[in-house]
Amino acid sequence: MKFGKAVVKCRVPILIVALALLIPAVFGMVNTRINYDMLNYLPEDMDTVIGQDELMEDFGKGAFSFIIVEDMPAKDVSALKTKIEAVNHVETVLWYDSIADISIPMEILPDSLYEVFNAGNATMMAVFFDTSTSSDDTMDAIREIRSIAGKQCFVSGMSALVTDLKDLCEQEEPIYVAIAVVLATVAMMLFMDNWLIPFVFLASIGIAIVINLGTNYFMGEISYITKALSAVLQLAVTMDYSIFLWHSYNEQRTSYPDRLEAMGRAIHETLTSVVGSSITTIAGFIALCFMSFTLGRDLGIVMAKGVLLGVLSCVTVLPAMILVLDKPLQKTMHRSIIPQMGKLSKGIVKIFPVFLVLFVALVIPFYYGYDKTNDEVYYDMGECLPENIDYVTANRKLQDEFNVASTHMILVDANLPSKDVKAMAKEMEAVDGVKYVIGLDTLLGSRLPEAFLPDAVTSTLKSDRWQLLLINSEYRVASAAVNTQIDALNTILKRYDEGAMLIGEGPCMKDMIETTDTDFKVVNTISIVAIFVIILLVEKSISLPFILVAVIELAIFINLGLPHFLGQSLPFIAPICISTIQLGATVDYAILMTTRYKSERAAGQDKRTAVTTALSTSIPSILVSALGLFAATFGVAVYSDIDIISSMCSLMARGAIISMFCVVLILPAMLMLFDKIIRATTLGFKAKKQEK
Repeated sequence: MKFGKAVVKCRVPILIVALALLIPAVFGMVNTRINYDMLNYLPEDMDTVIGQDELMEDFGKGAFSFIIVEDMPAKDVSALKTKIEAVNHVETVLWYDSIADISIPMEILPDSLYEVFNAGNATMMAVFFDTSTSSDDTMDAIREIRSIAGKQCFVSGMSALVTDLKDLCEQEEPIYVAIAVVLATVAMMLFMDNWLIPFVFLASIGIAIVINLGTNYFMGEISYITKALSAVLQLAVTMDYSIFLWHSYNEQRTSYPDRLEAMGRAIHETLTSVVGSSITTIAGFIALCFMSFTLGRDLGIVMAKGVLLGVLSCVTVLPAMILVLDKPLQKTMHRSIIPQMGKLSKGIVKIFPVFLVLFVALVIPFYYGYDKTNDEVYYDMGECLPENIDYVTANRKLQDEFNVASTHMILVDANLPSKDVKAMAKEMEAVDGVKYVIGLDTLLGSRLPEAFLPDAVTSTLKSDRWQLLLINSEYRVASAAVNTQIDALNTILKRYDEGAMLIGEGPCMKDMIETTDTDFKVVNTISIVAIFVIILLVEKSISLPFILVAVIELAIFINLGLPHFLGQSLPFIAPICISTIQLGATVDYAILMTTRYKSERAAGQDKRTAVTTALSTSIPSILVSALGLFAATFGVAVYSDIDIISSMCSLMARGAIISMFCVVLILPAMLMLFDKIIRATTLGFKAKKQEK
């Protein structure tokens, strides 16, 4: 009670401090760097990551792109190349005139070399940047190149993808928040008992969201996924806490006419229930921090502190706002449209064996679908972008006209004899899907003397320590075919030089596939164990954690199993994140009902009455909570053109509804079936004579 009384007493200073904190928070939010390159989250000890660092250190090269030029005379292409070379942070541009004067016919080049630059009416040049793939400087350079090149030119490569992704995210993100706010407000206005209170909730939660986003500044940078989802997700998962406080306040006012005393008691009651509820949600997010693919840690940390800040705002800022606005709030009360749930609850409990059968009938097929969905995810980030975006168009041109779907790079010892390099390249060109291998020694071949190549070309492909080779592949990144190809290339490479490294988007994606596959199992296990332990401690029961986790896991199986049966492929990060988020955010529904069941049983009610009462009193809160989460995420899912954002929001929206139905229908059946075991394995239960 002391904390509640202190909040009530200091309500005005609390509001002043909260508003004052918004100033540095907005500064931090605006100045937090956003990372759009998923490959940056790979473990630093991987060869692909080390190799990328070596490329930057030895060659001064980070990002790499192909530029396809259509229907342009050679002299104009040469002039365009000169303009591109003048762009800030463009380190090297390789084209035909890098090797020979354009007055010399390209036909004198070896066929393999000619095909590097030409395909029908199109020609291609390779561009190296002296900055990393996702740096702001590289993205600015990509935009400038596009403006110089015009409509006849198409820029491919990871940097082009990152640039388009950033531009699309910045365009969509303000709309995400607006959609979430509007739909959540409508849902609360309909299902709650006051027209004004939803806006008060949003103001309180909004302060917590801005402060959370502002504190991201101290993390250095966050991923675009975290930025896009954190505000929407924080709004969705912390809305419950505000609803709990409001309901508690109204309940206390029936017993305590003094609004200050009523609020002090409401804060005390809410703090107890909200802390227990929020711990499971925080545990779900913290589980993501155990991913070796550090995107999970990025999202996990931001959302864990978001929930914590949401709880603090709920028991400090929100009570202060309600007390300040008490008069208008009392004038805007209305009757909730949610009906009494007594008859429905009796009906559900009466036929509880049906829902036990339903549980058994659903578990096996949807676990199968869930397992298959995890195997059917996609990793190519180009697939999450709209078909008409510049990067996708350029990649399609590269594949259709040059039959190049991906490019690998090799760093091999500079002292490796030329004959070995040529032999290695010849072996690699025999690997399925390899179109050609380009390096200093392969360019020279047998028809061109070393002196024929300009110093700019030589320095681009060779340093004191390393020789750089480019491998163009017919296979798309993250495909099974390219991963098999990479294994074959690595086998050949290590035979010639044990210390050599195969790098680039394809090898990095392969590492990401292997890393996240392990991460999924680890994170899923940690989240289940953590939440199991929390329920065990909160409910003081050995049996209840098994029951509650089983019910929510069924909801997760259904949610993540449906994409397999519907023929949908999800972005790889979705199943990892959604399984933990859904478990952490919706197990609260089960805890709410179970806690009331326990209290009814402890008070001497028979199991049927206890379960019915628990169900009827819990349904309104579960319904409002689930619909709030659904409303905040469904609109974003429908609107977003970025599939990774759309998919995750769609899964969260659907998961909230599925969890709601599982808890309302199946959990009561479980409580009825295992009542004796629950009482025998839970502290605080003593059998009473009147119990049946």
